Amino acid sequence: MAALTVVLATGCGADDDKAPDVPKTATGSLEEIAEQAKCEPHISTDAAELRVGNCTTDDGKWVLATFATDRGQREWINEAKDYGGSYLLGRKWTAVGDEKVIEALRGRLGGTVESGSSHHSEDGGDSGGDEEHSGHHMS
Repeated sequence: MAALTVVLATGCGADDDKAPDVPKTATGSLEEIAEQAKCEPHISTDAAELRVGNCTTDDGKWVLATFATDRGQREWINEAKDYGGSYLLGRKWTAVGDEKVIEALRGRLGGTVESGSSHHSEDGGDSGGDEEHSGHHMS
């Protein structure tokens, strides 16, 4: 929750002239949202309640998911955030990727940024990247 508070607070400072312009939050189908982000999605899940497309743009690799219901989206986010990562949320859609990718996407899609829990070990060992670990495959 603290990360969300920090993200929300950064848009409301006295130094607003340095804040990036964020467009109105995108709406539409997975393909319509992907088009606004300059991505041709490779669909990996195509179900009535959830559609998922993998994207690669100049910003990097990311995943776009659309949901049939707001509740379905929130339940998915709540589970996914346990695995880390950055999330850009619109109404019934979520983009998942590295923080820099999500910030770049926000400049095209609008939305709200949320961050997941970090699963990096304290000894600096590599137990596998979040991309493999999270179930949000980035390829």
